Amino acid sequence: MPVRKVGIISCSGEEMPEGTISRLATRRVLETLQPERTVTICLPLFLAGGEGERAFARHYPTIAIDGCEKRCAARGTEMYSAMPAASIVVSELSSRSSDELGTARRLSDQGRELMQATAVATSEIVDRLLGTRAPIQIKTSDSSASPAKTVVSCSCGAGIPVKQLTIAGRETEVAALPVIYQSWQSACRMPHQGISAEMLKIVKVYNPIPEDDEDAWKQAIALDYARFCSEKE
Repeated sequence: MPVRKVGIISCSGEEMPEGTISRLATRRVLETLQPERTVTICLPLFLAGGEGERAFARHYPTIAIDGCEKRCAARGTEMYSAMPAASIVVSELSSRSSDELGTARRLSDQGRELMQATAVATSEIVDRLLGTRAPIQIKTSDSSASPAKTVVSCSCGAGIPVKQLTIAGRETEVAALPVIYQSWQSACRMPHQGISAEMLKIVKVYNPIPEDDEDAWKQAIALDYARFCSEKE
């Protein structure tokens, strides 16, 4: 019997901090709170006709995490697959205004608190949908153990790798880059053309990028994408 999992589809809006909160909360659930029992569903791919995403949402329970009352994730899921088993609207979880939560690029302390609360609320729904609590994972301090590569599960059954890049002098985890690189290469976007604002927007779906660091992200991704393409030749 296949392992029953819950799909999580989050808001992809970039205009308000609640959208960022929904995506960061989703990653917290996928990577930390419920890593073995949840998968992510890419909203842009879902709306564009990704059959893997739509098929999963038709047959497995899904949780839509939306930033605001527009409920784009929940409505898109219902329109193209089935009504989500549960829906969370970040703006309804707190009485704080958007201004108090920070910006879409940089959350305030209150915004980070709301992100954590959203992740916990989502994890509790996963427990309810699956009928059991997630097993407690005890982390070992054994320094001899090699660190596992972080992978976020995708509804298509493949893992979404989290890659380490040096950005603005800092080691930074960047999710989904190999998948994104493949889509760029298939669309004949060559490394020498640089990373456009449109291309960076795709990266932002999976990664919060501070506005002040956008140029550094573009440079780091451009170099890494060039290496990716050269290895594929």
